[in-house]
Amino acid sequence: MSLTVAELHQLFSSHFSATTDFHFRAPGRVNLIGEHTDYNDGFVLPCAINFDTHVLARKNGLNLIRVVAADYANQVDEIPLDQVIAHHLDYQWANYVRGVVQSLQRQGISLVGCDLAISGNVPQGAGLSSSAALEVALGLTFTTLAEQAMSLSQIALTGQQAENHFVGCNSGIMDQLISAQGQAGNAVLIDCRSLECHAVAMPQELSVVIINSNVKRGLVGSEYNTRRAQCEAGAAHYGVKALRDLDTAAIGNIFDELDDVTARRVRHVVTENARTLAAAKALANDDIRTLSQLMAQSHASMRDDFEITVAPIDYLVSLVDSIIGNRGGVRMTGGGFGGCVVALVPHDLVADVKAQIAANYPEHFGLMADVFVCQPSAGAEIVTQP
Repeated sequence: MSLTVAELHQLFSSHFSATTDFHFRAPGRVNLIGEHTDYNDGFVLPCAINFDTHVLARKNGLNLIRVVAADYANQVDEIPLDQVIAHHLDYQWANYVRGVVQSLQRQGISLVGCDLAISGNVPQGAGLSSSAALEVALGLTFTTLAEQAMSLSQIALTGQQAENHFVGCNSGIMDQLISAQGQAGNAVLIDCRSLECHAVAMPQELSVVIINSNVKRGLVGSEYNTRRAQCEAGAAHYGVKALRDLDTAAIGNIFDELDDVTARRVRHVVTENARTLAAAKALANDDIRTLSQLMAQSHASMRDDFEITVAPIDYLVSLVDSIIGNRGGVRMTGGGFGGCVVALVPHDLVADVKAQIAANYPEHFGLMADVFVCQPSAGAEIVTQP
């Protein structure tokens, strides 16, 4: 259970018998369109949301990082800075902390001993990047305390390295980069090869609604890594660095050249890249009808070609679509196999969407869905410092 910032300050004081000097924040994210394109060097269109991970910190004068995790029953971890960083065998959350420490050390950053208290309200296991919010907040924390200048893009890359090489999930750069570079009131079109970010204003008449199906999914050790390997096999077949380098014309005879499964994986990524660029243009032009069509096509591609949706997710998308039509858009968001649906909903239909989900979803699947009405928010920041 997450704490308020005031409660986190109280925990820090009671646990470490000291007051905190620094407060860092990094947000979760929702991806409007562009799924499984990021690790293919492609394009994504996420926005940071007003759900955050908070880290309170102070230097402790020791060669040791001490951490208390408020959201895990105040579990603690200690990380000596003069020893090889090993995996924590019992606490998965601790491996994200250790992974960021290791990644920074391997970049030659000389870290300083510190005490940390961590809490956040980004729903976990829902596809809203609670792990990336933690990694980015920690990267900003450790580099600031060590007085080592590092850009937000570098901090995002550090978080990705921690997740890929220490935690063991081959995620792309999108989650960490939007947590670092989010802009209030905007989605951000990200080129995952160059890391260029372009703000795209969100239409004022639409709410960002996130529906957590409460079908839990874990990406580590799941089908996620399989999908990535299939995409790499497709790129190797075409002799390109990544699927980003193909367009729809290049894959015209794809089913003659690849096995059925790999062909469908490749087709999803190539067409999803095209949809993402078109969606950014539609969003900038306030062309909601086109955006609606692109989000629907994206969901169908994830369902049929990439095969990462599940029945409860497909049902929620269909239900929301029946309410909003072409006045908004709806699709699965995140890595897949559960998690969340994102919908851009006219303000006057938000209550109806909530009511219809509450009335129908539990009856069909025996689950309660959590509905969050979010605001596109700013990225990571130092909230307070001495």
